[in-house]
Amino acid sequence: MTAAIKPPVKVMIVDDHPMVAEGIQSILETYDDIMIVGTLGNGQEAVDQIDTLAPDVILMDLNMPRLGGLSATEILLEKRPGTRILILSMHDSPEYISSALSHGAMGYVLKDVPTDEIKQAIDTVMGGRRYLCTGAEGSLKPKEGAREALTGREQTILLQLAQGKSNKDVAEALDISVRTVETHRKNIKRKLGISSTAGLTRYALEHGVLQGTGTGF
Repeated sequence: MTAAIKPPVKVMIVDDHPMVAEGIQSILETYDDIMIVGTLGNGQEAVDQIDTLAPDVILMDLNMPRLGGLSATEILLEKRPGTRILILSMHDSPEYISSALSHGAMGYVLKDVPTDEIKQAIDTVMGGRRYLCTGAEGSLKPKEGAREALTGREQTILLQLAQGKSNKDVAEALDISVRTVETHRKNIKRKLGISSTAGLTRYALEHGVLQGTGTGF
């Protein structure tokens, strides 16, 4: 019995430097199991075309006009949660790497890695595992007792929840699905080590999240 042939992995490249994007595309096109579905110039274009192109993996630059890689990553994962996003960057500082991962990226690859490592990164995240290239892994040393930072989107949702709004209210206010709010809520509780809504409100009070909102909390 002949094994079923897997469809190629659909890859979208998002980078505002045409020469970089074209170089990556030409390399990846040499692999039979990869299909480039789009090469876009910024995060907003990726958000606009994510449903049409439906990539499995997105190679995402960080610093781009209109919409940068981190904000785009959050929005894209809200629209299509199953998408694997790999940040492809020249920055190897721990701050960049940890921020990318906290925004939902499944991997971080430096632009100067050997070309076959980009393919290895794609295969790894398609297998459901996180991928950090050698340079990125070496610079990311977790601090003892460090708390994982909330993303900007999570901070916005924390504010809404701390004001006493329900998941449905938050979903309507931010024009996202209730399920997306629930996912963010779980991530916020996990990152902060808080299990109750009252605990979230107390955290928001103690850290100034509710200052100036006029809620009376």
